[in-house]
Amino acid sequence: MAKLNSKLPVLIYIHGGGFALRSPFDPIYQKYVASIAAEANVIAVSIEYRLAPEHPIPTGYEDSWTSLQWVASHANRHGAEPWLNIYGDFSRVFLAGDSAGANIAYYLAVRIRSVQPKMRLAGMILMHPFFMGSKLDRMWFYLCPRNGGLKDARFKPAAEDMARTGCERVLVFLAGRDKLKDAGRSFYEELNKCGWEGNADMVEHDGVGHVFHLLKPRCEQASDMMKRLVSFVNQEPVIISWRSKI
Repeated sequence: MAKLNSKLPVLIYIHGGGFALRSPFDPIYQKYVASIAAEANVIAVSIEYRLAPEHPIPTGYEDSWTSLQWVASHANRHGAEPWLNIYGDFSRVFLAGDSAGANIAYYLAVRIRSVQPKMRLAGMILMHPFFMGSKLDRMWFYLCPRNGGLKDARFKPAAEDMARTGCERVLVFLAGRDKLKDAGRSFYEELNKCGWEGNADMVEHDGVGHVFHLLKPRCEQASDMMKRLVSFVNQEPVIISWRSKI
């Protein structure tokens, strides 16, 4: 346990639910994000974004970007949340998300680099990311009426965008029985060869399905997943400069 006057890493979590379901206040997410905070000894910020189809994509992306800006406003200790001002270590800021939330997290990491080239996240954790490559593709296009078709970079990451991913390290989790597994593996493989300067790792858990760690958080694979997540967050930090404005 960290001393009360010590700085803690900041982990920004984006929930899944196919862009249309769930919230940070869902008991499943409340418990899981609280577990990450306790196990990894971090300050966790769980993002709430408006859901489709009532609020079509890109609303969820834009709401999440606004939330990221709010977190960044605390980097110079002038933010609205005293806890973040006092205890947040802004050299160790992580993005994490599952399913649709992982998709949004990736989008934010690319946008950070595009808007503020000198800004870097310490790391990004993508759990069973929802990218193009399964029968669920139609759902995304329905929820995003104004889309770029099969080459829409929000859903089908482009190599040139991946090369600008604004973080030092990426950890991708896959599940053996997940329909999104192949798309997640393709993302990981492309990230490693697109010219991105960071380091990426991938972990696949056999015999389990999509977001199993939320549904069965005490199973053996979920425990392993948490241990790897904690290890990833607590690696020796790279010194990163955050500015108060994105």
